[in-house]
Amino acid sequence: MLDCAIIGGGPAGLTAGLYTTRGGLKNVTMFEMGLPGGQITGSSEIENYPGFFDYTKTGMDFMDSWQEQCFSFGLKHEMKRVEHISKTGEHFTITVEGGESYEALTVIVATGSTPKRAGFKGEDEFFGKGVSTCATCDGFFYKDKPVTVLGGGDTALEEAFYLSNICSDVYVVHRRDEFRTAPPTLDRVKRKDNIHLITDSVIEEAYGGVMGLEGVKIKNLKSDEVTEMPNSGLFVFVGHNVNNSVLKDKNGKFICAVNDWGQVIVDLNMRTDVEGLFVAGDIRIQAPKQVVSAAGDGAVAGLQVISYIQELC
Repeated sequence: MLDCAIIGGGPAGLTAGLYTTRGGLKNVTMFEMGLPGGQITGSSEIENYPGFFDYTKTGMDFMDSWQEQCFSFGLKHEMKRVEHISKTGEHFTITVEGGESYEALTVIVATGSTPKRAGFKGEDEFFGKGVSTCATCDGFFYKDKPVTVLGGGDTALEEAFYLSNICSDVYVVHRRDEFRTAPPTLDRVKRKDNIHLITDSVIEEAYGGVMGLEGVKIKNLKSDEVTEMPNSGLFVFVGHNVNNSVLKDKNGKFICAVNDWGQVIVDLNMRTDVEGLFVAGDIRIQAPKQVVSAAGDGAVAGLQVISYIQELC
């Protein structure tokens, strides 16, 4: 019987593993198919994590020491894909690919979310080299430079407004003639002189060279006219896929409460509405989608697991 099963090996899962094992739990296993570290391992530079200010190091370099530290306290790593979680009586059953199962007193799910790709030419080639899905993470790299934002929802316009305070000009490209956002957000964006709304249009191609993105080609869907927009930053906000499949039972129903977007509903202690089940990081409601926040979630969840188990004894 595991004291705690942690599903996911990004910053939230690793920090949860650190806090549970360092806090005295002897039997904690993290289930992560690949190398632990999460999405941040794909970043070419880390600038906004407190205390880490080395431009020569990549996201992979950044996470290397996390793994070493967490595993040094006894966290175990099973490179197995979890199919689903169920609660049977006072404990949980974690079923992995192939039908093997594990029993655990508590579970922390930290499987995160994955930004959706828009599908234009060059998106994958220049992802992390000018194409980004996080203005807070990467906006400062384009200080006083023009950038393009793709999307028409709340996130796209909120991030465009954020970028407008850093970048010289922000060009928002949206495939429709109306934006799917709250009226106050749209009004605020329209009042910014350096935000330019380009409607009925899509990104046809991102282009560049060995040094990264150099510009984008924007196609008007009504006229088919293609405009070249030279700039070194493209931010894509077309939604996220919440990685919540492990929280569905064999019938496809969620075992805990989620909102309309599939994000898990938790309180400030990362507790779900199922006793002993916690979540941390981007899978939860109102997640800021920042490494520092995910780590904080993992710490909270880890501490709460220790308290929960102590109350069971």
